[in-house]
Amino acid sequence: MRSRKYRVMTTLERGSNRLIRLALRAGVAPRAFALLETTGRCTGLARHTPVGNGLDGDTFWLVAAHGTQADYVRNLQANPRVRVKADGAWRAGTAIALPGDDALARSRTLPYQWDAAIGRMMASAPLTIRIDLDSAP
Repeated sequence: MRSRKYRVMTTLERGSNRLIRLALRAGVAPRAFALLETTGRCTGLARHTPVGNGLDGDTFWLVAAHGTQADYVRNLQANPRVRVKADGAWRAGTAIALPGDDALARSRTLPYQWDAAIGRMMASAPLTIRIDLDSAP
């Protein structure tokens, strides 16, 4: 069951996520954002979700503000192979949820702190996700 906070926050985020998603696809979004592509667990279709840019070399760190309540987290748990578009380039990788990690402390280590601070305020059940990216070509 999804929490009330999750339902309220996702309703508020819906419009801004559409704009950020379009900007990321067009390559004009701020560097603080990245686009996460998961495979729909029921449909098998590609799903794109704007997230904070947590690129650190060959690792992409992500703090899912609503944890397993979020559909993209459920998708990557069903199929951990994902793609991330960060800094204008797509990279494939494997996502691993880290429920034992301190997600709030992890969010303080992300490169774009203004975005991470907003995420901490909105969070209902934060969950750290590490994406091990394939080697760059």
